[in-house]
Amino acid sequence: MTPNPFLGVFFHWLGGLASGSFYVPFKGVKKWSWETYWLVGGLFSWIICPWLIAYIMTNDLFGVIGQQTASTLWWTYFFGVLWGLGGLTYGLTMRYLGLSLGTGVALGYCAAFGTLVPPIFKALTPNFFVFANSASILEIAKSTSGQVTLAGVGVCLVGIAIAALAGYTKESQMPEEQKKKAIKEFSFKKGILVATFCGIMSACFAFALQAGKGINEASLAAGTDKIWTGLPALPVLLLGGFTTNFIWCVLLNIKNRTGYQYLASHVRIEHAHHGGTGSGELDPVEAAAANPGAVDLKIPVLNNYLFSALAGTTWYFQFFFYTMGATQMGKYDFASWTLHMASIIIFATMWGWIFHEWKGSSKKAHLLIGGGVATLILSTIIIGFGAWLKGHLAAH
Repeated sequence: MTPNPFLGVFFHWLGGLASGSFYVPFKGVKKWSWETYWLVGGLFSWIICPWLIAYIMTNDLFGVIGQQTASTLWWTYFFGVLWGLGGLTYGLTMRYLGLSLGTGVALGYCAAFGTLVPPIFKALTPNFFVFANSASILEIAKSTSGQVTLAGVGVCLVGIAIAALAGYTKESQMPEEQKKKAIKEFSFKKGILVATFCGIMSACFAFALQAGKGINEASLAAGTDKIWTGLPALPVLLLGGFTTNFIWCVLLNIKNRTGYQYLASHVRIEHAHHGGTGSGELDPVEAAAANPGAVDLKIPVLNNYLFSALAGTTWYFQFFFYTMGATQMGKYDFASWTLHMASIIIFATMWGWIFHEWKGSSKKAHLLIGGGVATLILSTIIIGFGAWLKGHLAAH
């Protein structure tokens, strides 16, 4: 199959749409704490969907995984665990920097590290098998197509910086009372430190995909169509993310005494707790405890499971499309991570507009976020052109 980078960009856009949209179904979950619905959704994201879809779409899934070396499986899983840590510290980044600025900074780090570390590491340690299939930064920079692709990565980082500035401008213009409520623990120093950790750890997903390329090759050899060969590595990788999040959510279930919610039909007032959502929103259990006479204590269990399952499944599809897109980027699939981060910000911002999160912001903030999104869109076109140029020149 000949790579088609522009089709790859389209797949990455679909992945960004899934990632930027997955949290929307969680808005339909009622009277469950964050740790409860996050773990239920995660069960679909990290366990059910990866195994089920890889089993359906690829050949001999269990045989392919079973023939891998312990080293390949370990590094793919281990980087998945580290990626899970990045996801958990994302909430702290929001606490210290606020939603808009925190998202821009964290994803900016994530895009930079996830995109550039594999080719740089390949140049420094060419024999380390995790990045053995990557092109080195020196190799990329020597060619015209590589220079165009790197320029696209640079434009993407500029776009993320503009989006972060838009977020900072928006939040700085909030009324003081609203600002304190949204970012009452604002600390730029703490926020940058946490965002750096979050970005580096989250970028480990890109490293895990590199470590799992042997799984992809084995799947191709087993007769799987090229476009689906990225799927068999996801069950191993996402098991790492599940491990981290499962431990944390269960600990919160124990600490906040919310474990009963998985099966309960009604809220237990005596188990109300404070700050249990981890999202800055009022916990539905707190609301019920604060005014039991005015609040319906019945938990819509079936709806909660359905909405959580929908959110988790939607989240999984970001990487379903990511792996499809990566197969179309040819030698420059390292840029897939940049495309993914750019697409997430583009579609997350779209939802922000739909939900009127930018309502009341100044003209400057609107111009900045519009300019940031336009810059990100431009970066995806440049990267796609660079990857296409590589294939075009190679064909001639």
